[in-house]
Amino acid sequence: MAFFGRRAALVGGMLAAMVPGLALALDARFKDANGDMVADTPAETIDPPVLIFAYTPVEDPAVYAKVWDGFLAHLSKTTGKRVQFFPVQSNAAQIEAMRAGRLHVAAFNTGSTPLAVNCSGFVPFAMMASLKDEYGYEMEVITFPGSGVQKVEDVRGKKFAFTSETSNSGYKAPAALFRDQFKLEAGKDYTPVFSGKHDNSVLGVANKDYPAAAIANSVMKRMMARDVVKPEQIVTIYKSQTFPTSAYGLAYNLKPELAAKIKEAFFTFPWEGSALLGEFKNSSPPQEKFMPITYQKHWEVVRQIDQALGVSYACK
Repeated sequence: MAFFGRRAALVGGMLAAMVPGLALALDARFKDANGDMVADTPAETIDPPVLIFAYTPVEDPAVYAKVWDGFLAHLSKTTGKRVQFFPVQSNAAQIEAMRAGRLHVAAFNTGSTPLAVNCSGFVPFAMMASLKDEYGYEMEVITFPGSGVQKVEDVRGKKFAFTSETSNSGYKAPAALFRDQFKLEAGKDYTPVFSGKHDNSVLGVANKDYPAAAIANSVMKRMMARDVVKPEQIVTIYKSQTFPTSAYGLAYNLKPELAAKIKEAFFTFPWEGSALLGEFKNSSPPQEKFMPITYQKHWEVVRQIDQALGVSYACK
């Protein structure tokens, strides 16, 4: 992962004194015999006639339904199954859908991936990356020109927009940063508000509804590429270390042969000329393929931030 000098202090100093890692917290109904931190395939598996796919609700589902059409056609052809796009409206709804068995293949955003793994039996296996295996995004604290917010400390006494409490860059990382590096307590030193999604926060700052907000810069860059907002409407006052992007994976209890076909579909998808490439090449680094990942390795820094904040993976 790349770091940005002093800005890497987002978790650097905070985590230096911590015991690395986080205790396994899989729900009691799951087993993890091999210790890879995700649920094992059970003896009784399912082979649904229709595969339900959901993209993370950090952005407008209406925009992304069409973006995923080509991939879902490829997934259908590879698996021999009909595939349906499920436009979930919140992280909680997405996690519950997989937990209840109504969701089979999904992209969970960075911050909600641990909850999906531990409570829903989500098994991540891929992440978008460049052709050179470069991946990730940064959390940015943004404001608008003339807001009076020139550095993080200027948030004191003002309203500050987070996205949702399950978001890594939209809440967990900036909340830890504010508390531990800048001694800013939510509700005491600033007024937290929740926009629901990263694109809502970006638009809120651009339209001067929020003095400042914490967002995933990958979302903001794609919005700028679509001319939803203009670069001159946004000023960045803080940029974090690099975090993993959304995790792509499947439900733990799918028939092994079906699970293998789903993985095959991800790693054989032809990106060239696709709507996916048209949308995600605007990220930095560009997202041009699916790269194999493991939850245990690639989500370690996210679990550490959760540990520092006292986040529980207990299922409700």
